[in-house]
Amino acid sequence: MNEELPRDLRPDTLAVHTGIHRSEANEMSEGMFLTQGYAYDSAEQARDAFAGEIDIYMYSRYANPTVTAFEERLAAIEGAESCFATSTGMAAVFVSLASILGQGDRLVASKSLFGSTLQTFANFFDKWGIEIDYVDATDPAAWESALATPAKAVFIESPTNPMQDVLDIPRIADLSHAAGALLIVDNVFATAIGQKPAQLGADAVVYSATKHIDGQGRVLGGAIVGSSEYVDGPVKLMIRNMGATISPFNAWVLLKGLETLSVRVRHQAASALSLAQWLEAHPKVSVARYPLLPSHPQHELAAAQMTLGGTLVTLDLAVGDGVDVAGPEAQAAAFRFMNALRLFTCSNNLGDAKSISTHPATTTHNKMSPEGRAEVGISETTVRLSIGLEDVEDLRADLDQALALV
Repeated sequence: MNEELPRDLRPDTLAVHTGIHRSEANEMSEGMFLTQGYAYDSAEQARDAFAGEIDIYMYSRYANPTVTAFEERLAAIEGAESCFATSTGMAAVFVSLASILGQGDRLVASKSLFGSTLQTFANFFDKWGIEIDYVDATDPAAWESALATPAKAVFIESPTNPMQDVLDIPRIADLSHAAGALLIVDNVFATAIGQKPAQLGADAVVYSATKHIDGQGRVLGGAIVGSSEYVDGPVKLMIRNMGATISPFNAWVLLKGLETLSVRVRHQAASALSLAQWLEAHPKVSVARYPLLPSHPQHELAAAQMTLGGTLVTLDLAVGDGVDVAGPEAQAAAFRFMNALRLFTCSNNLGDAKSISTHPATTTHNKMSPEGRAEVGISETTVRLSIGLEDVEDLRADLDQALALV
């Protein structure tokens, strides 16, 4: 934070005024430093920098002024001590755990996770001799049982992708710490505007900045936010050496995205809630999932943990009695609905200014077995809707005409 700023500023103000390091040109918009390296005043200064005796910019894989600005701004919004940016959201997920886990360590994770996260655990961590135990996301007894045994790390999403289960972060944090584990929360669905996991007891938060932080489908990026001990220690050590560094250009785009994050997310969340309320009463929808709907299984928990319900609505289409929701007829109905949408673009992204529809069973979670998908509630009738910045009545009309074809 700039030293001259008051210390009690709120997140929306911090999103505009932190991370500003003006050059001698005194520019209004933050500068973009497209450089791979930096010059030293002398050989002695270079020696001292590499010895760790002075803290200056050395190489953009280590640190870059534009990246620093993004990191400082996101940490301020999150209310955290430190942040380290990564090349993608999955790089953030991977490094958040790989930087602290080793052979023989135990990782406890929710069964309800993004498909690529599950693939990372199965294809890398499992082969590296890391023990992984999966827990039913919303079963308190299952968490108590799993964390009655020591662990090194716990990883969860809340709300989960795509079914929007809400996990009891304070309770899981207490159990994790009692087991000797760090709790890491993927907060992409809620965003830093709608939920503050660190204030609920989490040790670290990861983001795919590709989603809401960019918000306009332009660049890839990720971030790990947490204590200085964790972020400036093992996280920074791993990223600096393995090279999952964000580019200065991407960091600049994301830095500017943070300025409007709150305005965008609040508008999108209001539209999402309105559409969720309408969809759950629609005869062609069997279930509409949104954390702040009273019908949501964890509605009271969501209301206690979240200030916004997020920008996504997940629905299951009503395909009629006798239709197997795991079969081809159900998939065909979902595809008819999605293909008829005019304002919802078919994509696997989310958090964009443009509304998006996704069929998780055949895209984001297609590598899961049918049994695994069924266990976390994903069927062929499941469609995830990311609500954008369009007029909500236009989106409602578009959904209505497409649902008529189901």
